[in-house]
Amino acid sequence: MTIRRLRSIRQKLVAVVMLTTLVALLVSIGTVIAYDLRNYHRALLGDMSTQAELLGHMTSAALTFDDAQLASENLASLRIRPSVRAGAIYNAHGTLFASYLAPGEVRAFPSQPQAEQMRVQGKHLVLYRRIVENGEFLGTVHLRADYDLVSRTIDYLAIALAVTLLAMLIAFLLMRRLDRIITAPIFAITVIAREVVTTRDYSRRAPRTSDDEAAELVDSFNAMLTEIEQRTGALESSNRELAHEAGQRARAQQEVMRLNEQLEVRVHERTVQLETTNAELAVAKEAAENANQAKSSFLSAMSHELRTPLNAILGFAQILTSESLPSTLVQKKEFAGHILKSGRHLLTLINEILDLAKVESGTVMLSMEPVGLAEMLAECQSMVEPMAQPRRIRVRFPDHCAAVVLADRTRLKQVLLNLLSNAVKYNREMGSVVFDCSVIGPDRVRLSVQDTGPGLRPDQLAKLFEPFNRLGQENGSEEGTGIGLVVTKRLVELMGGTIGVSSSVGMGTVFWVELKATDPVGSAFESRPAPALPDATPRPHGAHTLLYVEDNPANLKLIEEIVRFRSDLRLLTAPDGHLGIEMAKAHLPDLILLDLNLPCVSGADAFKELRSDPRTSHIPVIALTANAMPRDVERGIALGFARYLTKPINIEEFSEAINSTLAYVESRGATGKARQP
Repeated sequence: MTIRRLRSIRQKLVAVVMLTTLVALLVSIGTVIAYDLRNYHRALLGDMSTQAELLGHMTSAALTFDDAQLASENLASLRIRPSVRAGAIYNAHGTLFASYLAPGEVRAFPSQPQAEQMRVQGKHLVLYRRIVENGEFLGTVHLRADYDLVSRTIDYLAIALAVTLLAMLIAFLLMRRLDRIITAPIFAITVIAREVVTTRDYSRRAPRTSDDEAAELVDSFNAMLTEIEQRTGALESSNRELAHEAGQRARAQQEVMRLNEQLEVRVHERTVQLETTNAELAVAKEAAENANQAKSSFLSAMSHELRTPLNAILGFAQILTSESLPSTLVQKKEFAGHILKSGRHLLTLINEILDLAKVESGTVMLSMEPVGLAEMLAECQSMVEPMAQPRRIRVRFPDHCAAVVLADRTRLKQVLLNLLSNAVKYNREMGSVVFDCSVIGPDRVRLSVQDTGPGLRPDQLAKLFEPFNRLGQENGSEEGTGIGLVVTKRLVELMGGTIGVSSSVGMGTVFWVELKATDPVGSAFESRPAPALPDATPRPHGAHTLLYVEDNPANLKLIEEIVRFRSDLRLLTAPDGHLGIEMAKAHLPDLILLDLNLPCVSGADAFKELRSDPRTSHIPVIALTANAMPRDVERGIALGFARYLTKPINIEEFSEAINSTLAYVESRGATGKARQP
């Protein structure tokens, strides 16, 4: 409990006096103890040094004439010094020449003397002193004496505690006798003040019992009571006048309230009009904000999706045209294949964007005609099966579908191919895709596409036909803009049909389209060969370990080819954020390249986890992403990336970023950390 928390002045006064007494005692007793212990230490050191000098002088003759008995007799004189527990004489060769042990002492002597010194060892003072006579080194004196500084300190502390307790008791008794003289006038004021508060009788006065400062306090308190008594009387008189005025004001207020009621009716009418106007403005504002947000989302999504294939196109093109990065004919063909594949993907993205723009603007021109489903399905089968073969996905079509629907042939083919390609793209390895055709009414035909993929949750289904949703695959593991289903839905509706979906998590998804049936017609179809898939080659070991976390195979291949020409780099790759984190912890690379749009764990979340782990927090991370909008760059720099590189990459800028970051790692000693192969 502190002095401020004490409620009584008497308690505070006693506490102050006791605390002052305690501090004074501690300072004085502590000074005396410290002074005495210091003198004891100095005296013991001086005495032992003198004793060693005397023994050295006395035994110099014995050492000179090799008389060990004389040396032992000289050491025996230590019996008169009970504090000396042991002594020894060593000759010039460091051999024990003579020794002495006090009664009850069994501790052995060192086999060799130590350098000339004096030190405290536990409860003993140990001394070594050289014996030099006429400039000739004859031997060494060794003494070991009791060092009672600790026990002496304990004795002093016990005496100090007893003295302190006795002094504090005396001070407390004295204060108990003297505090009444000081606090009596204050207590009298306290009693009168409490009675005045209780009874509201301001005529009471406190008695004056002394002529000191307390008496002045009593006079001031009584004067204050007199002033309060006078002001209370004046206040009561004023209150009576105010009560009379309040009555008049109440009557006037009633009249004002009547007028206010009439005014409120008018204000309410105007308020209703304003609320109606504000509601209309709010709707218009919300529509404008939604349009602006949709525009921002479109630009951000398109920036990422268009830059991803452009990264592979420009990157491999730079390798093909660079004189500093020579490549073989086989490699050039492979790079050209990547460029061609990415260019086709870029064309698909542009076509989807143009389709969405046409649908949204209402400029899509449809040629409605009878379309035979048998030939249409044969065309779709020839185009989808090559897409499914690399992943061993079985695609099943009905043996015969004689139905004919009223639709635009080109747009219907686009709708069916989009649903089938999605069923293949988001399916599992060795899964299956089943296309079904059934008549559900006199003039309605249902076309359904069923896959064995992971399925969609209810919250994913609710947002499935929103732009840029990418079929519920939030992790971004598949290429695409996410607007294909939006275009598909609106094309089906423009052709007078309906589209729907049902899904079970872990079981698969079924998309169905219903169109109007009509008379049969036929058409021809063509088949297209399946594209070849490039093979990746492992990177050789290098001086620095570089980890690249990227889910796009073409981008991985681009970085592999760039790093392949540098013997000082060893490249590790990871296809998703989760595996990238595990590889970073296992291999502790010198530098990490991180894409931000990753499956399983996003790049931003992976970066935060790497920074929170002490094993990987020191590793610099460079963002290498297609998120190139200004706000994306600012957000990446704010997260703490060492550099922020956007796709498509510039090889010179990429190499400069790698070199400067590795130079910084070497300068701070990070390359000295252990690496795992």
